[in-house]
Amino acid sequence: MTSHKTAQTMKPATAAKKLGVYLQATPAEFQEGVVSRSELNALQADPPQWLQDLRRNGPHPRPVVAAKLGVSIAGLARGGVTEPLTTEQIDALKDEQPEWLRRERATQAEVRKEAVRIKEKNAARDGQAEGPQD
Repeated sequence: MTSHKTAQTMKPATAAKKLGVYLQATPAEFQEGVVSRSELNALQADPPQWLQDLRRNGPHPRPVVAAKLGVSIAGLARGGVTEPLTTEQIDALKDEQPEWLRRERATQAEVRKEAVRIKEKNAARDGQAEGPQD
């Protein structure tokens, strides 16, 4: 009995998420088909012009917008940003520095500091728990 290896495929939404692009801004043939693992790897290794343009100019999905602004996805929602943004719109927000963005960046900085503190505390505890080896 021989086994036939089938190509692993994914929905366009999954592929767009892995590529870091907004699905509705991709070409119709990308949105309507399925994407194999090898096709995804090829898109990542040698992105076509449409993918390069989307990554450079947007519109960008919420996780990318949040990362570019240095806030969480929830912080975007609290700030009233619910739609995808272009790079130009993101740059404008960075320049304007609205109150909600300053507040969310400060919150994000505190979250990061707390994560580092906890990691260091756990590392110290783990180091003490091992104790001297005889």
